[in-house]
Amino acid sequence: MRSLGLDVGDKRIGVAVSDPEGTIAFSLTTIANGDEDIVIEDVIKLAEQYEVECIVIGLPLCLNGTLGQQAKKVLAFADKLSLRAKQSNLDHVDIQTWDERLSTVAANRLMIDAAGRNKLRCGSKKQKATKINFSGKTGTDAMAAAFILQGFLDSIKEKKQCQSL
Repeated sequence: MRSLGLDVGDKRIGVAVSDPEGTIAFSLTTIANGDEDIVIEDVIKLAEQYEVECIVIGLPLCLNGTLGQQAKKVLAFADKLSLRAKQSNLDHVDIQTWDERLSTVAANRLMIDAAGRNKLRCGSKKQKATKINFSGKTGTDAMAAAFILQGFLDSIKEKKQCQSL
């Protein structure tokens, strides 16, 4: 089952996609968060393009588990996306929220660690090595979406393993 993961922020929405088997999440892109109708249309296009069966939207709960202002915005976005999906060819797509507490923090730490180690390079010895750039807010947003989606995928895998015991 291929899934799409979203990290909804005020300025950008990070997007991740899973492999067709629903095992591994990959950072995909970011969408500028402006006109909500256009944003939802962009998400629907990506869902159609990747033939997803599930869209997982990160829900930024407060550390104590309550809904804050941003979580309420995300729930409103999820409701609008769900309604629009039902009106399009995606009425079969399951749309869920997933606790995303600290996903952006984890993505930032991973990117800082990777950049700090300065070991990620491409090119042969004859060619000048090119440093891979993991910095920037857009990279962080897509990486956070991958963290959200991977957490969801791992929970499904754990449930299946428990049921088979």
